[in-house]
Order: sequence, then structure tokens, then C-alpha cells
Amino acid sequence: MKKSVVSALTTALVVGATATTFAAANPFSDVPAGHWAYNSVTKLAAEGIIEGYGDGTFLGNRNITRYEMAQMIAKALAKNPQGATKAELDKLAAEFREELDNLGVRVSELEKHADMVQWTGKIEYTYNHHKLRGTRDMGGYKARETNHSGVFRLEPKAEINDHWTAVARLDLGYDGRNDSTGYAKLKRVYAEGNYDKFNVKVGRFGFCPDYEDGLVVDTVLSGINLNFGSKWKVDINAGRVGADSDEAHFGPWGAAGKHYYRDALGELIYGGVGDPTDIVRIGVQYKDNGERGLYGGVGYTWAKDKDFAIISKDGNGDKAQVYSAVLGYRFNDKFKMWASAGRNSKATSDTQKTSWQFEARYGNYGDYANKGDWAVWAGYSKFSEATAIATDQGDDIATGEKGWHIGVAYAPFKNTGILLRYADGKGIDDNVKDRHFWGRVEFFF
Repeated sequence: MKKSVVSALTTALVVGATATTFAAANPFSDVPAGHWAYNSVTKLAAEGIIEGYGDGTFLGNRNITRYEMAQMIAKALAKNPQGATKAELDKLAAEFREELDNLGVRVSELEKHADMVQWTGKIEYTYNHHKLRGTRDMGGYKARETNHSGVFRLEPKAEINDHWTAVARLDLGYDGRNDSTGYAKLKRVYAEGNYDKFNVKVGRFGFCPDYEDGLVVDTVLSGINLNFGSKWKVDINAGRVGADSDEAHFGPWGAAGKHYYRDALGELIYGGVGDPTDIVRIGVQYKDNGERGLYGGVGYTWAKDKDFAIISKDGNGDKAQVYSAVLGYRFNDKFKMWASAGRNSKATSDTQKTSWQFEARYGNYGDYANKGDWAVWAGYSKFSEATAIATDQGDDIATGEKGWHIGVAYAPFKNTGILLRYADGKGIDDNVKDRHFWGRVEFFF
């Protein structure tokens, strides 16, 4: 197998979580300071992962051999990575085991079995404050609402064979406001298979299509996900979302026969009639893979739920059909802008049948926090009740509202992050103003 240095670089960047130094000087004459890969190449060179060639060049478009790739992996493994970084490198080490053995990087059978299960997780504390101004039938929801809670999360991942992995997520939560015990829930449990350009998930897994950022669905799906392609990808999802749970679920403000209630953490949850939502989604997307340029996609989501009766054209239907699209541009490895829109063809309300959002983001804070990582973002959103059929936008603008939002994230220490969000929205139909402040401290392990 051969890979170009440019494409292999993206994979090798998992060592970034263990990096402690960064060279300001350019080590290679053919990687100018304005190049999209400049920061990554310089960082890897400073860590000793890549060395280039004797004439001072990097030759990023040249194909490399499996042996050369194995050398990069061996140097990264020597740095004793932890957490998600170690898990990714273990996968690479399994693929290049023969070449690593030839380099003298041998793994005993005992070590191989010990590493079959990788444990990662996080501890997070979250503060929520809502302030409403106006009149709205919200089943007892207060004009001011403050909640704070904590979660201890464990995410084991076990290798089944060369292609399949078992994944789970267990959350243990508590109510910080009332200082009471909370819940223990198995949030995810699924098997994942990877075959070159084909990926499949079966079980209960996170369901939030790339780039849409929860415009239509951002929830947990019990079912199957099929994914084909590399840069051009086709996604097919089918399954159902549970009702009356703390997972995202369809729920407009003050719908007839519905109610609000609180879960074990005191969070405000909207309850449906007790029926789950059946969902089928097909999407096509062009992924940026971290490279500069355009990216985007289109999607079609079909859903069935008795709760949809109040938004369907005939007034008593139970189906939703949402067409969605997203288009974005990545300027470099830190700055991108994007917009997405969706429309429910089954909805009867002119004000509630469409949703859209726009956001600009700058920074490198991601799912795991490296010391010094940061990001800032700002945007404007409209989440209609008919289009956001299985999503929870409680961190910013809520379903049934429109408005602007800003946010910032920073990692003062390794594996430690601080996030702050502020949103100023109002109801799409009733114009009730809703100001929302959200803060979180998270610790990864």
C-alpha cells in the first residue's frame, strides 16, 4: 500500500495530543509559511516524527512506501501517547505490524491482548441559565431557569477483529443544583466495521450528519448507518429515536396534549405522546478532510411520529419529509465559514416549515483538549418546529426560535477545556425573547 506524504500527514497528526514543542522556523524549503499544511509539518518535524530529505525538502506530493510510513508510526509510538491518540496509533500499528516488526518495534502477545480494550472518557460540569421575557404556554416553565449538573463518562472501545470494533458510552450524572444523585445510563452501544471506503454501524449510536450541526437531527439512533466513499460520501441511516427520554425528540412549544417534565438532573425535557420516531435519512456530501476549499452536501430525511400531526398539511398526518443542504469554505486549518438550510415539505405552517443557520469559526479546539487549543465562533440560526424533527439545540438557539449566538473555548491545561456560549433568541411565532448563557468545564482522560 502506498500513500502520499500529504495524505499520510493527516493520519499521523494524532501525535499532536502529545506534542510539547513547536518550531517557529520552517524546516523545509518546499513548505512555505502560507501553505495549508505548514503548521502541521513544522510541528511533526519538531517532534522528530518526520525528517524530510537530505536536500532540505519535504516532497509532500511524493508517494511513500509502507516502510517509510512504519518509521513515522514507530517514532510516534516511542513518545508514549495516551487516550484517543494512543487508540488511533494502535490501529495504525496493527496495519503496519509486519513493517514495525522488521524495524524491531515488536509487541508481545500479552501486550496485544491488554490493548484490545481502550478506555477513554471525561468529567464535565455544565451551567445553564435561561431568561424569558413575554407570555408563552410552557407547562409551568419559569421566566428564569437555572440548572447546573455534572457527568462522569466512560467510553470503552474493544477490537473484535481486523475490521470490527465494539463501542459503548456510559454516563453517570448528578444534579448539582439540588446536590442529589442522578442517573446511570448506557448512552451508546454499537458495533462498527471499517472496510477501506466503507463503514457500517449497528446498534445505538450518535446521529448528527456532518456539517449540518443539528439542523434536522442531532440525537441517538437505534438502527444502522452505512457510509460509502472517501471525499465524496454517501450516508444511509435507518432506525428510531426514543420518546419521553432525555435524548433529542420532536417537541414544539405548548403543543396540544403534550407536557414538559424534568429528568434526573432537573433539565427541562419536552415529552411526546410516548411513541418513538421512525427515521430514514440519505445524504451525499463532499468532505474537506481538513484541506482548504469548498465542502458541503445534501440530505433527505423521512420521519414518522404521531407528534407530527400538529405540523402536517392535513392536520392529522404523522409524517415529515425534510430536504436539507449545507455549503462551507475552509480558508485554512483554523478558519471556516458555513451555512445550512432545511425545509419540511409536509409542514403546513409557513413560518415553521424552514430552518437555516450560518456560522463562522476560528481556532483548533476539538473533541480533545491540548494545552493552548482555543476557538471562537459566532452565527445566526432559525430552528423551526417542523424541520428540527429530532434535535436539541439547547446549548444555543432552541427549537421554535431564531437568533444569534457566540461562543469561545480554551484549554488552559492538557486535557482540560473551558467553554462559554451566549445566545439571544426569540420565538418564531410568538416573539418571546429567550436569552441563554451556557458554560462548561471538561476534563478528558
